[in-house]
Amino acid sequence: MDDLEKAQELLRAKEKVSQELRKIIIGQEEVIENLFIALLCNGHCLFVGVPGLAKTLLMRSIAQVLNLKFSRIQFTPDLMPSDITGTEILYDDGSGKGRSFRFIKGPIFSNIILADEINRTPPKTQAALLQAMQEKQVTVGGTTYDLAPPFLVFATQNPIEHEGTYPLPEAQLDRFMFLINVPYPSYEQEVEIALSTTSGEHPKLEIVLNAEEIQNFQNLIPRVPVSDHVAQYAVRLTQATRPGENGTAPDFIKEWVDWGAGPRASQYLLLGAKAKALLDNRTTVSIADIKSIARQTLEHRIILNFKAEAENITSADIVDKLLAWVNER
Repeated sequence: MDDLEKAQELLRAKEKVSQELRKIIIGQEEVIENLFIALLCNGHCLFVGVPGLAKTLLMRSIAQVLNLKFSRIQFTPDLMPSDITGTEILYDDGSGKGRSFRFIKGPIFSNIILADEINRTPPKTQAALLQAMQEKQVTVGGTTYDLAPPFLVFATQNPIEHEGTYPLPEAQLDRFMFLINVPYPSYEQEVEIALSTTSGEHPKLEIVLNAEEIQNFQNLIPRVPVSDHVAQYAVRLTQATRPGENGTAPDFIKEWVDWGAGPRASQYLLLGAKAKALLDNRTTVSIADIKSIARQTLEHRIILNFKAEAENITSADIVDKLLAWVNER
């Protein structure tokens, strides 16, 4: 099967996945689209939204539809790194040959990990995810264990409560491909949600894909061609977020931003745009594809200064200004 046939197969699979998710999830079309793009790019996602917006339900449902192993980790102040990665225990098999250590795998050994309220646990425990997210491996007791692909971390944060939280450091934020804001449903959608969730009916989800098929689609994304001028636009957009970037940053960046996005943002802009183009049934990437994923790629990588916070300027505001400021040619 050539790449064009695989691209058409991807479109059919995406439609089937969407149909299955609509049985459970009402609305949130943009959230699902961004989630699927990140899945194809093998990228982790940080979801921001108040409780009760079906974030956990969405992630559990997509894992079920894709026939992937799912684990939910509730991050709390007393959570230890070993609660995530696993631990070695002293084991006696009763044979009289003595005791030995045996490694008991933690919940990180799944395909989709829901790190619920990740900012409620101390940095030491947050850091336990770093190696897994970046290297797809876990090291315990001097032994390194590979994580079965595909491996994706979907973390959630509550944007309202800040007491007892530990903000994610920039190094860890950068490992998330997307920051996805989960909005409230519309009036019509909320009526439908209220009716469906109190009806006593439980729709059954059908399996659409498996791990091997997902990896084949993930391998297809990097092979999508991208022109030089689209790649150059992505890099210009990323570099414009940096206040000290050789004097090329706009004045509002120098005024409101402490730190901008690193090179990983440019990579994710291109990868995400390739996936977006394929999902729109196109084999060429456009600048519009870059723009469509710019906010979710850059927002969490822009660190604002005190002046911006005092003036109620958000990272999303900065991205919108950049999209209007950066020349497409």
